[in-house]
Amino acid sequence: MQFNRNVFIHINPCLMVCAPLLSGSVPPYYREVYEAIRSKIEERVQVEVFQRLLSRTDLPTAVQGQIAEHVDYTDGFLSKLSLYKALALIALAQQGKQPSPKLLENCIQEFPKPQLGEFKDLQTLRMQPTQESPLTVPQTLGKLLARDTVQVELIPEKKGLFLKHVEYQITSQHFKISVYRRYSDFDVFHELLLQRFAYRMVPALPPKRMLKGVLTSMSERDFIEGRRRALGRFINLVARHPFFSEDELVKTFLTFNGSDVQVKMRDACKKMGDEFMTNTMATLAKDYLPADIQAQFSSSRELIRNIHNSFHKLRDRAEKMAERSKENATDLLMFGRELSTLGSDGSPIPSLASSQSTWGILRQSLKGLSVEFALLADKGAQQGRREEDDVVEKLNLFLDLLQSYRDLCERHEKGVLHEHQRALQKYGMMKRQMMSATVQPKEQVSVEQLESRIVQQENAIQTMELRNYFSLFCLHQETQLIFTYLPITSHILGAFVNSQVQGHQEMGAVWNDLQQKLGCLFGVDEMQSPPLTPK
Repeated sequence: MQFNRNVFIHINPCLMVCAPLLSGSVPPYYREVYEAIRSKIEERVQVEVFQRLLSRTDLPTAVQGQIAEHVDYTDGFLSKLSLYKALALIALAQQGKQPSPKLLENCIQEFPKPQLGEFKDLQTLRMQPTQESPLTVPQTLGKLLARDTVQVELIPEKKGLFLKHVEYQITSQHFKISVYRRYSDFDVFHELLLQRFAYRMVPALPPKRMLKGVLTSMSERDFIEGRRRALGRFINLVARHPFFSEDELVKTFLTFNGSDVQVKMRDACKKMGDEFMTNTMATLAKDYLPADIQAQFSSSRELIRNIHNSFHKLRDRAEKMAERSKENATDLLMFGRELSTLGSDGSPIPSLASSQSTWGILRQSLKGLSVEFALLADKGAQQGRREEDDVVEKLNLFLDLLQSYRDLCERHEKGVLHEHQRALQKYGMMKRQMMSATVQPKEQVSVEQLESRIVQQENAIQTMELRNYFSLFCLHQETQLIFTYLPITSHILGAFVNSQVQGHQEMGAVWNDLQQKLGCLFGVDEMQSPPLTPK
């Protein structure tokens, strides 16, 4: 529901004729509503509170939107008079009338009372100026995408003493610097990210190489290009993550220009330790987790699994469409070449056909058509690249993120929870040994050692419990990020539609030119002749 900042220009004239609102004959109920929902620190009503109030009216969404359009607000607040006008419009709309400022011009009696439910519940709509929970990740898709954009480009292959290797130029818009990295640098960086942020979504790396003997030189180039794209998606997801982007490890990877970047990253990670050791919320996470965190986790995980499956199918279809566009481009090019070959045939025409045949003239005209078909092929190839770059690549980016969430869920279950259970089992075994030692006299030294081990194990279990709660805390935040990214669907659909519109317009223009050219070359009669076969 959007509020129009300029609506005051349209409402203002009717203020002169809204007698009940201006003369002081405001219904007492209006004043009571105002006092119930106005801000404690200002004599105004927050827009968010009014939106909640509007949703309680049971009016159709379209009608609520019309009322919202006629409400004047400034800096996110409604004045007292604006609220009164809104309440009047709500009441009139509930009577079945079309809400508009003109409706208020005829108001000469006291305004009707809107139906807003139990009055005692209105105060709950007020937004208290409380501190936001640290469990909440206040992000939007725009903010995440604006954090950084990292370009990953191939640089010419360099040959080592025995093997050639591929190097990448990494350029961060945020840090405004370019560095050079090899795949092994990405590999170490990924390993350290998992150590440092074991409870966060760390995207997977593409494979280093494919099986030898399987690749041809062309498919090897395709593999290298596919890996470059995947590395670009990986580093952009990392650079835009709110808990990764400003970390020293990420800064080192994106900015360090020395030759020993791997050593530098390992040193940085060793000094910091994992996130549990550095995050101030690590030992307090339990206090902020909702009571039904496990149920929320299960339902969110199932929903995200379904989303992942659907996006996977969308990506597969988009890939097929991009491939078909490329194949169509190849077919158009070959079609034009065959026409050119046909027109270049210099074989003499037999005398028995030469008297009536126009083939000699026609085939000369065919030579020039390969230009238009080559242009069509070029447009088709551009269409395929647009579909691949703008649609498939965006789908792959989101799929990489969704897969990293599924990997995180598995790490949580197989890592923290499993280790906690093993520690409890070990602790139980120690306690049984201790009970046995107290029943059967043993050396004092061995009993003391067992007591010491039990204390150590209790401390370890306590730490594991804290890690388990912190893991759930992080998982809850990462789930929020997935839903923050979901509006990328509109970006993908927009890119898909735009690529189709542009592609069809460009190819349509060439086809139209070709149609006109054919009309000139072969004559209008031939172009508009009846079909050769019955329909």
